[in-house]
Amino acid sequence: MAQPSNAPVSIPVSVIGPEFISPHQLEVIVDTYSSGNLVITDTNHKIMLKVKPYNTSFHRQLFLLDAEDRPIVMLREKNMSEHDRWNVFRGDSKADSDMIFSTKTPHMIQYKTNLNVFLANKRSSKNDCDFKIKGSWSKRKCAVYMGDSSTTIAQMHEMQPTDNVKFSKDKFMLTIFPNVDYAFVVTLIAIVGAMKSSDTKEVVVGGVTEAAVGGGEAFGAIVF
Repeated sequence: MAQPSNAPVSIPVSVIGPEFISPHQLEVIVDTYSSGNLVITDTNHKIMLKVKPYNTSFHRQLFLLDAEDRPIVMLREKNMSEHDRWNVFRGDSKADSDMIFSTKTPHMIQYKTNLNVFLANKRSSKNDCDFKIKGSWSKRKCAVYMGDSSTTIAQMHEMQPTDNVKFSKDKFMLTIFPNVDYAFVVTLIAIVGAMKSSDTKEVVVGGVTEAAVGGGEAFGAIVF
C-alpha cells in the first residue's frame, strides 16, 4: 500500500450518521478499561461517546452509546467465523435491514491489525472493501483508509502528556479528519480493541447482562 495521504476528503464520509460529522479536524481521547468499556472524550474531557459490552451466552456484543447512554449502534461478533467477522446494526436492532456495515480480517492468521470494512448497501464489487484499518494496535499506530487507497480518514496515536491531559497507558488519541463520521471511526476502533482484548472474549453465561461488565462504578446500566 502507498504511503498514507493526509489530504482532507472532499466528500463527507457519513456511515452511521451526518450528525457525527465535523467540518474541522477532531482530536479525541480514548480511555480503555479492562472490562471492555471505552470512554471517548474531547481534549477538555467532555464525554462524546461510550462503548460498553453487552454479551449474551451465545454472542459477544458491544454497544456504542452517546453521552447519555442512549444506544447508537450495536456491534455483534459473528459466531464460528474464520475471519473475525463483526456486524454493526443501527440502534439495538439485530435485523438484517438495520445492518450498516460488516468487518472481517482478510487473513485467518495475521500479526498486525488488518481489517476490511464492507458497507451493507454497497454497490461496488462484493470483494472490494469500502474502508480498511491497518497498523500496529500495540504501538497505537493504526490508520483508517478509504477502501484500499492511501487516503487516510483517521489516525490512532499514543498519548503525549500535556498540561490538560495526563499520560496513561490505558489512553490513546484519535485524530479524525474533517468531514469524517467520528462515530464510525470509534466503532472500528472498538471492534479492533475487542478482537485484541482477552477480557472482552469472555462470554457472560446465563443470559444478557444488563449492566456493563465490570467498571460498574464508572458506568451505569445500559438504558434503552
